[in-house]
Amino acid sequence: MPKRILTGVVTSNQNEQTVTVSVERRFKHPVLKKTIRKSKKYRAHDENNQFNVGETVRIQECAPKSKTKRWEVIVTETAAS
Repeated sequence: MPKRILTGVVTSNQNEQTVTVSVERRFKHPVLKKTIRKSKKYRAHDENNQFNVGETVRIQECAPKSKTKRWEVIVTETAAS
């Protein structure tokens, strides 16, 4: 089964090797037919502390790294260079 991949914005990088990523999803309300935006924060593992607040990153599911971290940041070519 493939691992889920989400895209979000880094909201905090104060902790060592950890970033907080806010992921927003949009959906249509079943009754009102209005588009609703909901966001959720995920704690993701950042091995080299290379991501800063405001950057858009992709995170992928992984085995638990700590009590709250179940995601890791995927290093893309644009982020690596």
